[in-house]
Amino acid sequence: MEFFKRTWAEIDLDALDFNVESIRKQLPEGTQMMAVVKADAYGHGDRMVSRELSRKGVRWFGVSNLEEGASLRAAGVEGEILIFGFTPPSMAKELAGFGISQAVLNAEYARELNEYAQKAGVKVKGHIKLDTGMGRIGFACQSPEACLDEICACCQLPGLEITGIFSHFSSSDDPTPEGMAYTKMQKERFDAVVTGLAKRGVSIPFRHLQNSAGIVSYPECRYEAVRAGVILYGQPLPFLPGHTLPLKPVMSLCSTVAMVKTVRPGECISYSRTFTAPREMRVATIPIGYADGYLRAFSNRADVLIRGKRARVIGNVCMDQLMVDVSHIPDVQVEDRVTLAGRDGEEEITFSELADLAGTIHYELLCLVGKRVPRVYLRDGEIVKVWDMNRFDRG
Repeated sequence: MEFFKRTWAEIDLDALDFNVESIRKQLPEGTQMMAVVKADAYGHGDRMVSRELSRKGVRWFGVSNLEEGASLRAAGVEGEILIFGFTPPSMAKELAGFGISQAVLNAEYARELNEYAQKAGVKVKGHIKLDTGMGRIGFACQSPEACLDEICACCQLPGLEITGIFSHFSSSDDPTPEGMAYTKMQKERFDAVVTGLAKRGVSIPFRHLQNSAGIVSYPECRYEAVRAGVILYGQPLPFLPGHTLPLKPVMSLCSTVAMVKTVRPGECISYSRTFTAPREMRVATIPIGYADGYLRAFSNRADVLIRGKRARVIGNVCMDQLMVDVSHIPDVQVEDRVTLAGRDGEEEITFSELADLAGTIHYELLCLVGKRVPRVYLRDGEIVKVWDMNRFDRG
């Protein structure tokens, strides 16, 4: 299948399958894996990724908003979908129509959602969200007993069907004693609410608490489901370098050599003249830039791979192009493959390496890979699908 070979992201479906099985091996019988496919599946393409996960038997998908859930339904994804974030209560009819579950953020939100559901003559499925210490959204349960009355009342609302309850660890990737104590406290608050509801005759059948770091670091926290996010895409947990969960990176970011030239000593490269050639150099121009998600922060700092060797970015990264020093790589030619994140021979550049250079985390870099960058899906090394927003026939 042809595509415009300028810059592209390769999505290895075999690596995705490997990660699914690796995660499943960590789970006890009866615990489901909810695949977190928000933010376009962390930049990997939510439609294709979710269809592949459905093929692998995944039945739960977590998204950020109604638009993302509707996108999955349009792609033919038939599994259960949960929106983690806010949906205007006035969209109750759409939530019910798409068969999507909504996080119930607090008592006021539940009442408004119920009101709109009743007006529309529908019933909206919901999961109670507890704020056990993340400080973001959810029923405050610093004192678990204090929120029980409100949650019980929400479970009686005729326009809502409460089928799940969940919370989110804030520090499960923090291996310090303080981080571990905080995570333990969050679990205790969650369990106290669930136990308190049961004593009042309210049993919520579907519980989930663990994110990716929680799956790896707190195996004792299993409930009916876990939420696999960044580990699903084969990315390591930045603050848990010793974890033993086998993973394979799913995305590689690639481009091609557009031009090769000789630069004389004293000549400047790119905007603001941040690089001046100290000697005669061979310089390759690569058609990728910060509009594609390759950060300007990588200027004069990051490497790329060409013919299995590292080449340093020189000068400022432009919106659509960058330059690299290839003086030490013989016979570099136009249309040679360039790997900006991924493996080429014995060398590898990870998203974690790039994140360290930019002072951020790999999650952000994955999500920033631009929409204009085609996603090229591979199985057994062969292209099976190309999604390119620049083409009319993308499907």
